[in-house]
Amino acid sequence: MKDTHQSILGTIGNTPIVRINKLAPEGVEVFVKLEAFNPMGSVKDRLALGIIEAAERDGSLKPGQTVIEATSGNTGIGLAMVCAAKGYPLVVTMAESFSVERRKLMRFLGARVILTPASEKGSGMLAKARELAEQHGWFLARQFENEAGPDIHSRTTAREILEEFADVPLDYWVSGFGTGGTMKGVARVLKAESPATRIIAAEPDNSPLLGSGIAQVFAEDGSPAASHPAFRPHLMQGWTPDFIPRLAADVVAAGHIDEIQPVQGDAALEAARALARHEGILCGTSGGATFAAALEVARRAPKGSRILAMLPDTGERYLSTPLFADIGEAMNEEESAIAASTRRFRFDAAAAPAPAATAASAPDPSVKAIDHVAEVLAERNQPVVMFALEWCEFSWSVRKLFAAAGIPYRSVDLDAPDYRENDWGGEVRRALARRTGAATIPQIFVAGDYIGGASETLDAFDSGALQKRLTAAGIPVRDAGIPSARRFLPGWVHPRKPAAA
Repeated sequence: MKDTHQSILGTIGNTPIVRINKLAPEGVEVFVKLEAFNPMGSVKDRLALGIIEAAERDGSLKPGQTVIEATSGNTGIGLAMVCAAKGYPLVVTMAESFSVERRKLMRFLGARVILTPASEKGSGMLAKARELAEQHGWFLARQFENEAGPDIHSRTTAREILEEFADVPLDYWVSGFGTGGTMKGVARVLKAESPATRIIAAEPDNSPLLGSGIAQVFAEDGSPAASHPAFRPHLMQGWTPDFIPRLAADVVAAGHIDEIQPVQGDAALEAARALARHEGILCGTSGGATFAAALEVARRAPKGSRILAMLPDTGERYLSTPLFADIGEAMNEEESAIAASTRRFRFDAAAAPAPAATAASAPDPSVKAIDHVAEVLAERNQPVVMFALEWCEFSWSVRKLFAAAGIPYRSVDLDAPDYRENDWGGEVRRALARRTGAATIPQIFVAGDYIGGASETLDAFDSGALQKRLTAAGIPVRDAGIPSARRFLPGWVHPRKPAAA
């Protein structure tokens, strides 16, 4: 078991470097370092591990102490993984403008996510984290000033790059900056051990904090004292907050940045899409921005140059952002035409008769199954009952409605282990079909009365009929904020434009 890791934390680092084959200009070699291969999908896994383990070593983080940090998402996700593995509670503060996927991932890993107003930008979420840390005695990770961030990049990321290019020179290294940890940790090692490598810092063209030449004002503890005057909102989540972090300012002061490459927002989106469609590489907007900067460098670099771009994360946490705005859920015209090119399994064609038994033709249910259904429906303490399948999308549609409306219910999952033996679930389904005349699942009842399947139940909610039945059964309903219950149906159920014949 020589390759077995003792925990998920042992898989951080050693990310691959991949050659770009179709998008690089002729005569220039372009490579990307895929930080999405870290376990939580971003370069910030390194920083999270570095900060927590450094704090454990110096005693500033006590066993069981809550960790708190301000993050645009990737650092929070990395910290959530590390804290889960090591047993620390985690609270993150994050501006509400960052993608929903990031919030859900952090909460899924056990973190608590505190949103701050988008109008307050990165400074607002940072101030909230400091305030909470002081109020509750929590450990503040301080990713924008904490030297543990660049230290782990010097020990890992920089060494991986030098080892990969040990036999051939690396002419350019291109990276954006968020905390500045990657930039500082890698740049100082490259300048010491590969001085011919030019360091290119990329930043949004409409928010040129480094390019402005205006120094950041810092507080005594190294945190930003105010927003930088050159900051403007931009598309690159995780890149360039509304201040120059102390770590990034250190790189500038050390003279390690050879060139600043501005990047347009549209160019970042197009570069990310091009990487996906022509190289099979999935990255986020910030990765697209870094790659766009690398391509600009490549276009003017001497023939034979080698360029390495850092791709900090995966594209999957950008699904709700402009990066995926043109990617539809339903079939487009071309896909619909392909579907229509054969006769079967089409949304625009009548369904073939199902071989499964209908309510009328099903075998007679057993007396035991009939009695079981009657007993479940007679239970007065649980008047709302749903006979369901655990993994059925329509069953989950009703579950989502009940959760949103605060409706307590009992779910009898006919594919659960207790119902699998001797086809007990099938027996109960046949008993339900005998009772209701419907062979489909789910089937919903209120106080013993059959409401219907998923669509009928959602429609009854929208009409108010379900609320009346629930009120009569003594069950309060919270229907405010639910404009239409049908929105809980799976996306593929909603009407489509008919395909061409």
